[in-house]
Amino acid sequence: MMSRVIVEDDADQLLVERFREGDRDAFTELVVRYQRPIYNAAFWILRRPEDASDVAQAVFLRVAERLDEYDSQYRFFSWIYRIAVNESLNLLRRNGHEEALDEEIEIAGPDSANPESLARDAERSRRVEQALMRMSTNDRTVIVLRHFSECSYQEIAEILDLDEKTVKSRLFEARHRLRDLLKDFRPD
Repeated sequence: MMSRVIVEDDADQLLVERFREGDRDAFTELVVRYQRPIYNAAFWILRRPEDASDVAQAVFLRVAERLDEYDSQYRFFSWIYRIAVNESLNLLRRNGHEEALDEEIEIAGPDSANPESLARDAERSRRVEQALMRMSTNDRTVIVLRHFSECSYQEIAEILDLDEKTVKSRLFEARHRLRDLLKDFRPD
């Protein structure tokens, strides 16, 4: 796992340097590499596909405009995720409220899954989704970064500009609040 992160960091650094030297294909590679993770991070905060798409576009525009501000002593992944989280939170603030998701997220299961299992999974997903949307933006953000974007504590700390201990504490508390919101849900 650690060697994969180092390889990805090295590849990101190389792409950043190539783009800084005028290679537009390098930026395209960065977009291809991070488009899906950035969209997913924005979606789990915003819960609206069109808003997540808008944020993803804004993130890459900001990256293109401000790549000279990127400090290579930090991971590119953390830098771009921080931009995505900030853009998402700013959009929530501009909207003045958080809107519930109008449509359910489809659960992709194996073709051989039985209908009862798919229904149970869909219900579980719906309940978790509803509970997440009832949580504060701060709670939802740390849960999304840790469990949906699979960021490490250190990465979350870098993204949110917090101490790693603070991240662990916030995540611990957010998980308890999520558990409380889901306490009445007992899947069969």
